Amino acid sequence: MSARSNILNKLRAGLAGTAPRPDDFDDKLVTEPWLYAPEDRILRLRTLMEAVHTEVHQLASADWPAKVQQLLDSRNLGNLLYAPGTDHGQQLAQHWQSAGATQDLRAYDRPIEDWKEELFWQVDASLTGSAGGIAATGSLVLWPDRHEPRLMSLLPPLHIALLKASEIEDNLYAMMQRQHWSAGLPTNLLLVSGPSKTADIEQVLAYGAHGPKELVVLILEDA
Repeated sequence: MSARSNILNKLRAGLAGTAPRPDDFDDKLVTEPWLYAPEDRILRLRTLMEAVHTEVHQLASADWPAKVQQLLDSRNLGNLLYAPGTDHGQQLAQHWQSAGATQDLRAYDRPIEDWKEELFWQVDASLTGSAGGIAATGSLVLWPDRHEPRLMSLLPPLHIALLKASEIEDNLYAMMQRQHWSAGLPTNLLLVSGPSKTADIEQVLAYGAHGPKELVVLILEDA
């Protein structure tokens, strides 16, 4: 018998005759201090995110592709990384074609090994969706997957994120419950409140050291 089996058998033997403790967790401890009226959630999230240099815009759900184009034009950027396998990626590509946008759309549709240098050094901005927002902490929730890998929100100097107003929750616990996180989590889930910043060097605050220098959140009002 292996050492592993011996250890497991001892653990099982130690549980003989015992019963699980009742689950007496009181969710009010983590929710009651962080509840808001539905009409206040956007304002709180926006206030907290803008306080840490996040640029936030509220607009109708149909208007965001034009807003993305405007953001790139105002910064004189030449390209945008997007995920063609997503609904919003397809919507963006349709707008780009019909509006005659000048920036190049660069699709994240291949392994990183095939275009590592280009991805790290030649991409100006990226667009991703989000899994929602948290009003209590002013956080954007990113749920990377095969269509939108983590690098899309990490490498480009400008990250533009789409956030549905209906997916802004009061607190983290409420979001976990509503979206059934216990049924399965990704290998990497992110809570983002602002652009990358650090004050490690000479205690001088600098942006963009470990990720995007700018974060723009587009809050999409329900139609």
